[in-house]
Amino acid sequence: MIPFSQNPNFKFSFFILLFSVSHLLVLNSGFELDDSLTYIWPLPSEFTSGNETLTVDPTLSLSVSGEGGDSKILKEGFERYKKIIFKHVYGVSVFDKLRGIRSAYDISELKIIVNSDSEELQLGVDESYTLFVAKNDGKSIVGEATIEANTVYGALRGLETFSQLCSFDYGTKSVQVYKAPWYINDMPRFAYRGLLLDTSRHFLPIDVIKQIIESMSYAKLNVLHWHIIDEQSFPLEIPTYPKLWKGAYTKWERYTVEDAIEIVSFAKMRGIHVMAEVDVPGHAESWGAGYPDLWPSSSCREPLDVSKNFTFDLISGILSDMRKIFPFELFHLGGDEVNTDCWTSTPQVKQWLNDHKMTAKDAYQYFVLKAQEMAISKGWTPVNWEETFNAFASNLNPRTVVHNWLGPGVCPKAVAKGFRCIFSNQGVWYLDHLDVPWEEVYNAEPLEGINSVSEQSLVLGGEVCMWGETADTSDVQQTIWPRAAAAAERMWSEREVGSVGNVTLTVLPRFHYFRCLLNQRGVQAAPVTNYYARRPPTGPGSCYEQ
Repeated sequence: MIPFSQNPNFKFSFFILLFSVSHLLVLNSGFELDDSLTYIWPLPSEFTSGNETLTVDPTLSLSVSGEGGDSKILKEGFERYKKIIFKHVYGVSVFDKLRGIRSAYDISELKIIVNSDSEELQLGVDESYTLFVAKNDGKSIVGEATIEANTVYGALRGLETFSQLCSFDYGTKSVQVYKAPWYINDMPRFAYRGLLLDTSRHFLPIDVIKQIIESMSYAKLNVLHWHIIDEQSFPLEIPTYPKLWKGAYTKWERYTVEDAIEIVSFAKMRGIHVMAEVDVPGHAESWGAGYPDLWPSSSCREPLDVSKNFTFDLISGILSDMRKIFPFELFHLGGDEVNTDCWTSTPQVKQWLNDHKMTAKDAYQYFVLKAQEMAISKGWTPVNWEETFNAFASNLNPRTVVHNWLGPGVCPKAVAKGFRCIFSNQGVWYLDHLDVPWEEVYNAEPLEGINSVSEQSLVLGGEVCMWGETADTSDVQQTIWPRAAAAAERMWSEREVGSVGNVTLTVLPRFHYFRCLLNQRGVQAAPVTNYYARRPPTGPGSCYEQ
């Protein structure tokens, strides 16, 4: 019997197979980057590049200086990015070792200068940085890669940009920086660049929330708006009122105080704020699972009962407990979609309204303002959905941040009255609206209709919203990404970036590239141009052309 590998038919078949595979490789290797574009996402404010290719030492060392150089946040950030940059590099090549070759690298050290030792993470923290990457000029032992920032959070943004400049070359099995030398001077356009995450409609495990926070840092988003609680479930532990989390879906779908503290800490290490939300007086039916007295009646369960002191004592207790967890200065109090029928149809609440000479609308205002007072007394600035502004703008606390969602035109009205505003127009920035294409997300403008510079400064920024009715662990990441990144560039980069030329030519190739970068980092970002968001690929093809 002839050995299989010596059979002439096998050899012929093998040759045909090799030819077919090589032919396919040729067919599928046609994608080339457009050298006229800059593949950094979001695009930096100011940059120059050259035409050199530099190699980066897989044993890249960190050199720190400045008052904030010893920061744990900085050092852990460097180690995280080092793992990302050198994911495919395992030290000196086996073949180089056999030949006794010791490779010389252009970049062997990353210098990071942080001018402040403050690690306080509050709204408007300085996230600017400069990044310089150049070849050894002959005067230095190592090549030059330097990040300088006023705060450790600016340094983190610089590390993200540096990581995007670094590319693994499969031919040389080395990390390279193309188009060097690079000089980048960068800062965000808006202080608030958010993503809402809803863990009430579907519970999301802690590890999944951490993965989402990690992915946010890749696009330089900096606020996780944690919509923890809603009418369907109350998953968070509140020690002062321990029966509240009886409103969780099950005893396994809960967050302990320690879980929440861990989320806040994890986010801070990546320069991300966590803004919690307790939506009152509507969207709160789940509260009554543990404390039924909060319902106007057993058959009419929301809004929360405005007539009882117990309701406000409990809200105060929730806020006191949550203040120990969430240090960010903004706290979201909801206030949206309040249907007051339960108040006017429940005898004891209706009697209370009559006794206090209030209409249901008056009671809605009373409830919102009382909750605002509580939050302010605990050192928070209140954020409320736009219905509160639409209903009684003149009576809102002047510190209120108005959160737009229903449609365009609200932020111009809010800032005209001196309020600060967050833009989340549902027509373009609600990620659960699966039929909104990437270019509509990208072209949305938080400052639309606002021409006065002083009024523009009152727009804190914007937020894309991942409402959870149809998103859980199985599909949340591919619903968030890549469209959230389109909004992220709008909030970070200069306004003119997306308005020059045809976005299909100037932005889409860069957007494809960033989506593939997310995939390479383990983020389940869906194809860019499928008609419905989060749909899988329709057939074979390169990531860069989906």
